[in-house]
Amino acid sequence: MDLTDQLRAFVATAQTGSFTAAAERMGISNRLSSKYVAELEARLGTRLLQRTTRRVGLTPAGERLLAQAPDWLDGLDAMLGDVTEQTRGYSGLLRISAPVTFGESHIAAMLARFVQAHPALEIDLRLSDSHVDLASEGIDLAFRIGRLQDSALKSRRLARFGMKIAASPAYLARAGVPSRPEELTDHACIHDTNHGQRALWTIGTAEAPREIRIRPALRVNSARAARELALAGHGITFGPDFVLGPDIAAGRLQALMPGLALPERTLHAVYLDGPALPRKLRALIEFAAQDLRGLSA
Repeated sequence: MDLTDQLRAFVATAQTGSFTAAAERMGISNRLSSKYVAELEARLGTRLLQRTTRRVGLTPAGERLLAQAPDWLDGLDAMLGDVTEQTRGYSGLLRISAPVTFGESHIAAMLARFVQAHPALEIDLRLSDSHVDLASEGIDLAFRIGRLQDSALKSRRLARFGMKIAASPAYLARAGVPSRPEELTDHACIHDTNHGQRALWTIGTAEAPREIRIRPALRVNSARAARELALAGHGITFGPDFVLGPDIAAGRLQALMPGLALPERTLHAVYLDGPALPRKLRALIEFAAQDLRGLSA
């Protein structure tokens, strides 16, 4: 059996902690991933993993190998990729993570345009509002909105966009138009819990933030769902311009307190640190930076 397949199975198993997760990452059967690792151990004459009923762990020999094998595999992929991509264009699989609403409204179409230029490339887009672990889930690139917390990741800032406070004309005709942030406590608010579970909206700038207490009539974990509820006249919502902006421009929603300073959100592309970024991943990041540049506030 090919040494590289054995090493890939070992690295995937060590990073995910199970043969099943490693098999899913590699697109092979659970039995085959276990067989590859066993063959590698036989080749090296030493045990690399400690097996338990629930999880596998590294032996000292496995720790030494894991410290070097990923870089070696990355270097091999980069070398082979440089040769093939010069003649055939980008190919292979890229696993991408993105927030649900932004992924549906912008990332999916952007990736489709990228694949159209590279038909041998395969994209696996996974939408989640949770911050996935790139290493354990085999994610090559994640699009994240807001402040980055994981210092172990490399990042590229792609765009910035503003926030809006808005409601439907029908709701405002019925409940009145708030002129100051403090008046929001007297209104039914639609709270997107992706901004936090507490009944607070942060206004102001990044340098001078200010928290305003609200009265959530409805809580949802989707900016798009909050928009739909606001359109239906159920209250005031606070969301990103790329979600609320088109409805405000069309008059379906009315922006409130237009002179109020509101924070901006930043879109980043994040990826695992490594000795060399694969060319197809670097090309995707550059493409995304150009394709999404119109979002910047």
